[in-house]
Amino acid sequence: MNVFYNKEHVGDVLLVQLATESIVKTEVERAGDIAILKEAQTGEIKAFNLFNASSYIQTDAKGLVEVTPELVAQLEAAIAKNGAEISLDVDFSPKFVVGYVETKDKHPNADKLSICSVNVGEETLQIVCGAPNVEAGQKVVVAKIGAVMPSGMLIKEGNLRGVDSYGMLCSARELAIPNAPSEKGILVLPEDEVIGSAFETPTR
Repeated sequence: MNVFYNKEHVGDVLLVQLATESIVKTEVERAGDIAILKEAQTGEIKAFNLFNASSYIQTDAKGLVEVTPELVAQLEAAIAKNGAEISLDVDFSPKFVVGYVETKDKHPNADKLSICSVNVGEETLQIVCGAPNVEAGQKVVVAKIGAVMPSGMLIKEGNLRGVDSYGMLCSARELAIPNAPSEKGILVLPEDEVIGSAFETPTR
Protein backbone atom coordinates (compact mmCIF):
# COMPACT_ATOMS: atom_id res chain seq x y z
CA MET A 1 0.00 0.00 0.00
CA ASN A 2 1.29 3.46 -0.95
CA VAL A 3 -0.18 6.71 0.38
CA PHE A 4 0.24 10.23 -1.01
CA TYR A 5 -0.83 13.61 0.35
CA ASN A 6 -0.05 17.14 -0.81
CA LYS A 7 -2.61 19.61 0.48
CA GLU A 8 -1.01 22.60 -1.25
CA HIS A 9 -1.10 21.16 -4.77
CA VAL A 10 -3.84 18.52 -4.67
CA GLY A 11 -6.14 19.72 -1.91
CA ASP A 12 -7.21 17.97 1.28
CA VAL A 13 -7.28 14.55 -0.36
CA LEU A 14 -5.36 11.45 0.67
CA LEU A 15 -4.55 9.15 -2.25
CA VAL A 16 -4.23 5.48 -1.28
CA GLN A 17 -2.88 2.97 -3.79
CA LEU A 18 -3.62 -0.64 -2.90
CA ALA A 19 -2.26 -2.39 -6.02
CA THR A 20 0.89 -1.78 -8.04
CA GLU A 21 -0.63 -2.66 -11.40
CA SER A 22 -2.53 -0.01 -13.36
CA ILE A 23 -6.30 0.02 -13.77
CA VAL A 24 -7.36 -0.88 -17.31
CA LYS A 25 -10.85 0.60 -16.99
CA THR A 26 -11.78 2.53 -13.86
CA GLU A 27 -15.10 2.26 -12.07
CA VAL A 28 -15.67 4.76 -9.24
CA GLU A 29 -17.93 4.10 -6.26
CA ARG A 30 -18.59 6.79 -3.64
CA ALA A 31 -19.09 6.17 0.08
CA GLY A 32 -19.26 9.47 1.96
CA ASP A 33 -15.81 11.07 1.85
CA ILE A 34 -14.30 8.04 0.13
CA ALA A 35 -14.08 7.49 -3.61
CA ILE A 36 -13.29 3.84 -4.34
CA LEU A 37 -11.48 3.08 -7.60
CA LYS A 38 -12.17 -0.39 -8.96
CA GLU A 39 -11.17 -2.40 -12.01
CA ALA A 40 -14.42 -2.38 -13.99
CA GLN A 41 -14.09 -5.90 -15.34
CA THR A 42 -13.24 -7.65 -12.08
CA GLY A 43 -14.58 -5.28 -9.41
CA GLU A 44 -11.22 -5.45 -7.61
CA ILE A 45 -10.47 -2.37 -5.51
CA LYS A 46 -7.20 -0.86 -6.72
CA ALA A 47 -7.16 2.46 -4.86
CA PHE A 48 -9.27 4.96 -2.98
CA ASN A 49 -9.25 8.70 -2.34
CA LEU A 50 -10.14 10.08 1.09
CA PHE A 51 -11.59 13.59 0.86
CA ASN A 52 -11.46 16.03 3.81
CA ALA A 53 -8.48 13.94 4.84
CA SER A 54 -7.28 16.26 7.60
CA SER A 55 -10.41 15.46 9.60
CA TYR A 56 -9.39 11.79 9.66
CA ILE A 57 -5.61 11.66 9.26
CA GLN A 58 -2.81 13.51 11.01
CA THR A 59 0.07 14.14 8.60
CA ASP A 60 2.31 16.98 7.45
CA ALA A 61 3.53 15.04 4.43
CA LYS A 62 4.00 16.69 1.06
CA GLY A 63 4.09 13.68 -1.21
CA LEU A 64 4.67 10.14 -0.01
CA VAL A 65 3.21 9.39 3.42
CA GLU A 66 4.98 6.85 5.65
CA VAL A 67 2.71 3.87 6.20
CA THR A 68 2.69 3.12 9.93
CA PRO A 69 0.35 1.08 12.15
CA GLU A 70 -1.04 4.39 13.43
CA LEU A 71 -1.85 5.57 9.90
CA VAL A 72 -3.49 2.26 9.04
CA ALA A 73 -5.63 2.50 12.19
CA GLN A 74 -6.71 6.03 11.19
CA LEU A 75 -7.56 4.84 7.67
CA GLU A 76 -9.56 1.90 8.99
CA ALA A 77 -11.51 4.26 11.26
CA ALA A 78 -12.23 6.56 8.30
CA ILE A 79 -13.35 3.61 6.16
CA ALA A 80 -15.69 2.40 8.90
CA LYS A 81 -17.11 5.88 9.56
CA ASN A 82 -17.98 6.30 5.87
CA GLY A 83 -19.50 2.83 5.55
CA ALA A 84 -17.07 1.69 2.88
CA GLU A 85 -16.04 -1.92 2.43
CA ILE A 86 -12.27 -1.83 1.93
CA SER A 87 -9.79 -4.31 3.38
CA LEU A 88 -6.30 -3.00 4.11
CA ASP A 89 -3.71 -5.75 3.78
CA VAL A 90 -0.54 -3.90 4.71
CA ASP A 91 2.99 -5.24 4.43
CA PHE A 92 5.24 -3.48 6.96
CA SER A 93 8.38 -5.30 5.86
CA PRO A 94 11.17 -3.02 4.58
CA LYS A 95 11.12 -2.30 0.86
CA PHE A 96 14.79 -1.32 0.60
CA VAL A 97 16.99 -4.19 1.71
CA VAL A 98 20.53 -5.53 1.48
CA GLY A 99 20.81 -8.14 -1.25
CA TYR A 100 23.56 -10.49 -2.37
CA VAL A 101 24.12 -11.04 -6.10
CA GLU A 102 24.46 -14.82 -6.37
CA THR A 103 24.68 -15.03 -10.15
CA LYS A 104 24.94 -12.67 -13.10
CA ASP A 105 24.11 -13.82 -16.63
CA LYS A 106 24.06 -11.99 -19.93
CA HIS A 107 20.62 -10.96 -21.16
CA PRO A 108 19.86 -12.91 -24.36
CA ASN A 109 18.20 -9.94 -26.07
CA ALA A 110 20.17 -6.93 -24.83
CA ASP A 111 23.93 -6.39 -24.74
CA LYS A 112 23.84 -3.88 -21.89
CA LEU A 113 21.48 -5.79 -19.57
CA SER A 114 22.29 -8.55 -17.09
CA ILE A 115 20.01 -11.09 -15.43
CA CYS A 116 20.86 -11.35 -11.74
CA SER A 117 19.76 -13.78 -9.03
CA VAL A 118 19.71 -11.73 -5.85
CA ASN A 119 19.34 -13.20 -2.36
CA VAL A 120 17.35 -10.81 -0.15
CA GLY A 121 17.14 -13.06 2.88
CA GLU A 122 13.76 -14.80 2.77
CA GLU A 123 13.79 -15.24 -1.01
CA THR A 124 15.91 -14.97 -4.13
CA LEU A 125 14.73 -12.49 -6.75
CA GLN A 126 15.39 -12.39 -10.47
CA ILE A 127 16.31 -8.81 -11.32
CA VAL A 128 17.29 -7.44 -14.71
CA CYS A 129 19.96 -4.77 -14.27
CA GLY A 130 21.63 -2.38 -16.69
CA ALA A 131 24.40 -1.15 -14.38
CA PRO A 132 27.87 -1.62 -15.91
CA ASN A 133 29.48 -2.49 -12.55
CA VAL A 134 27.15 -5.25 -11.32
CA GLU A 135 28.92 -8.53 -10.58
CA ALA A 136 28.22 -11.79 -8.77
CA GLY A 137 29.45 -11.71 -5.17
CA GLN A 138 28.41 -8.12 -4.47
CA LYS A 139 26.19 -6.89 -1.68
CA VAL A 140 23.81 -4.29 -3.05
CA VAL A 141 20.71 -2.25 -2.26
CA VAL A 142 17.53 -3.85 -3.59
CA ALA A 143 14.31 -1.90 -4.05
CA LYS A 144 11.61 -4.56 -3.78
CA ILE A 145 8.21 -4.55 -5.46
CA GLY A 146 6.12 -1.79 -3.86
CA ALA A 147 9.10 0.40 -2.96
CA VAL A 148 8.80 4.09 -3.76
CA MET A 149 12.03 5.73 -4.88
CA PRO A 150 12.96 9.23 -3.65
CA SER A 151 12.02 10.43 -7.16
CA GLY A 152 8.48 9.16 -6.58
CA MET A 153 8.82 6.22 -8.97
CA LEU A 154 6.99 3.11 -7.79
CA ILE A 155 8.85 -0.18 -8.23
CA LYS A 156 6.66 -2.72 -10.01
CA GLU A 157 7.12 -6.15 -11.48
CA GLY A 158 8.56 -5.59 -14.95
CA ASN A 159 9.63 -7.26 -18.15
CA LEU A 160 12.76 -6.02 -19.87
CA ARG A 161 13.28 -7.26 -23.40
CA GLY A 162 11.41 -10.49 -22.70
CA VAL A 163 12.79 -11.28 -19.23
CA ASP A 164 10.78 -10.79 -16.02
CA SER A 165 12.27 -8.61 -13.30
CA TYR A 166 11.15 -8.42 -9.67
CA GLY A 167 12.81 -5.35 -8.20
CA MET A 168 15.67 -2.97 -8.86
CA LEU A 169 19.34 -2.73 -7.90
CA CYS A 170 19.91 0.86 -6.82
CA SER A 171 22.61 3.44 -7.38
CA ALA A 172 23.57 5.99 -4.75
CA ARG A 173 22.03 8.74 -6.88
CA GLU A 174 18.72 6.88 -7.21
CA LEU A 175 18.65 6.56 -3.42
CA ALA A 176 19.26 10.32 -3.10
CA ILE A 177 22.36 9.71 -0.98
CA PRO A 178 24.25 12.97 -0.39
CA ASN A 179 27.41 13.43 -2.49
CA ALA A 180 26.53 10.46 -4.70
CA PRO A 181 29.08 9.86 -7.48
CA SER A 182 28.12 11.00 -10.97
CA GLU A 183 29.36 7.79 -12.62
CA LYS A 184 26.74 5.26 -13.64
CA GLY A 185 26.52 2.11 -11.56
CA ILE A 186 24.86 0.49 -8.58
CA LEU A 187 25.91 1.15 -5.01
CA VAL A 188 28.12 -1.71 -3.80
CA LEU A 189 27.91 -2.23 -0.04
CA PRO A 190 30.60 -3.41 2.41
CA GLU A 191 30.92 -7.16 2.88
CA ASP A 192 29.81 -7.00 6.53
CA GLU A 193 26.28 -5.85 5.60
CA VAL A 194 23.62 -8.39 6.60
CA ILE A 195 21.65 -9.94 3.73
CA GLY A 196 17.94 -9.17 4.02
CA SER A 197 18.34 -6.36 6.54
CA ALA A 198 16.69 -3.01 5.92
CA PHE A 199 18.87 -0.46 4.15
CA GLU A 200 18.94 2.89 5.89
CA THR A 201 19.92 5.81 3.66
CA PRO A 202 22.81 7.82 5.12
CA THR A 203 21.86 11.41 5.86
CA ARG A 204 25.34 12.78 5.18
